[in-house]
Amino acid sequence: MVLSRFWLVIFISSILFIIVGLFTSQYYSIDYVLNGKKDEPILIAEKFINEFPKPLQDSILKAEEKTFKVNIDTLNADTTYVFKNKTVKMYSGVQKSDGLLPTCKASLFDIILPLMAYLAFFCGLMELLIISGASEKLAKKLSPFFAQIFPSIPKNHESVSYMTLNFAANFLGLDSAATPFGLKAMESLQTLNPDKDRASDAQIMFMCLHAAGLTLIPTSIIGYRAAANAANPADVMLPCIITSFIGTIAALLLVGIRQRINFKSATLLIGLMSVIAAIVGLLFYINGLNLIEKNFFTSNLSAILLIAIIGLTLTYAFIKEKKFVEQKTTIFDAFVSGAKNGLTTGVTIFPYVLGMLAAISFFRNSGLFEMMSEGISVVFLNFNVSKEITDSLPVAMLRPFSSSGSRGFMIDAMNNFGPDSLTGRLSSIFQCSAETTFYVIAVYFGSINVKNTRYTLATMLLVDLICVITAIAVASWFFVK
Repeated sequence: MVLSRFWLVIFISSILFIIVGLFTSQYYSIDYVLNGKKDEPILIAEKFINEFPKPLQDSILKAEEKTFKVNIDTLNADTTYVFKNKTVKMYSGVQKSDGLLPTCKASLFDIILPLMAYLAFFCGLMELLIISGASEKLAKKLSPFFAQIFPSIPKNHESVSYMTLNFAANFLGLDSAATPFGLKAMESLQTLNPDKDRASDAQIMFMCLHAAGLTLIPTSIIGYRAAANAANPADVMLPCIITSFIGTIAALLLVGIRQRINFKSATLLIGLMSVIAAIVGLLFYINGLNLIEKNFFTSNLSAILLIAIIGLTLTYAFIKEKKFVEQKTTIFDAFVSGAKNGLTTGVTIFPYVLGMLAAISFFRNSGLFEMMSEGISVVFLNFNVSKEITDSLPVAMLRPFSSSGSRGFMIDAMNNFGPDSLTGRLSSIFQCSAETTFYVIAVYFGSINVKNTRYTLATMLLVDLICVITAIAVASWFFVK
């Protein structure tokens, strides 16, 4: 219910903002909201050529092509003039996001189809884990720890192994694998849910822990920083780990207190301390590497581990081939069967993804997001917050709505302020240490047709806020001298 109302507010307020802008002459044309594409110039006016000053007319008429573009710095530094058929069209600025119709197309071809391919492959592997008994063994090993966080899940339930694989994939920056494992976990948890339309406690806990985005190797962030010629592309890795870890602990505490989880449990404390010890040990190891060694380590670890997961799954299935024979199937046929289930899941979640991305498209292109972002930046400046910090806030604000949008802001911040500036580094940490909250809720709950998400959205947004505050503190600690 909360997500539905929030979706309606975003959609309706953006449409009203666009209509008001059109009738108050803030916009010359709103066609770009429907048909425009990201980074295309926006039409702001159209005039006959004789309406321009004589010097500008002369410049236009001397052009070799009938259709051409001219940047006139003396009039408007960001304005482009295009002459065609006796009129001059004026463009200023660029579109922040694809329009509604390109978004609908992109949601299918750029998001759902690749996601369906990932789902098909990894759901095929998960079918091998199930039939071979590997998922059951993994669940038995981890059940004592998960029983403390998810008390409603029966001992050795298969959902434990799926959640473990999801957390591990997120931890290693394997987004393509994390989503299929996560969707399988939600599907498994739904079998235990007595009210199929209402999110269970276990599903909420899983979603909030997933949203915290605990990441060990922020591979993509390091890649973007390397492309921007950062002196040390991996220097944000430690701040990213710290920020996402604090966000994960915050999610565990916020949901745990509400669900009355016993945090004094020895098993839970030992498990948490083991995770902390592993992270600290790895950080000490990475800190001892030189720049080339760090780049090699961060660029290969995730890929090696993913290949290892695939290899071990197939090897274990081969060793336990008798179990496949007992179920009158083969390893390959089992993989194909699981892959088909992955395709079905992809079709199921498409309408939810489409609805959310369409709302975000209107929100970005209406200018409402930029107005809110600028307003918040002004408030922060009045509280003497550094301008370097306020310049990075658009990344944090857009991250819960759109990963590609916030990524664009991050790249823009690195290009404008430098990858080694506080703004560039903080933008990278924001991008790394939070999840695309609205998209994730739409996908995960949409895949199992849960309509009432209860307090999931509010908790995930609060965790996002905690990650933002933590990121600012950690970046200031590491990079402000």
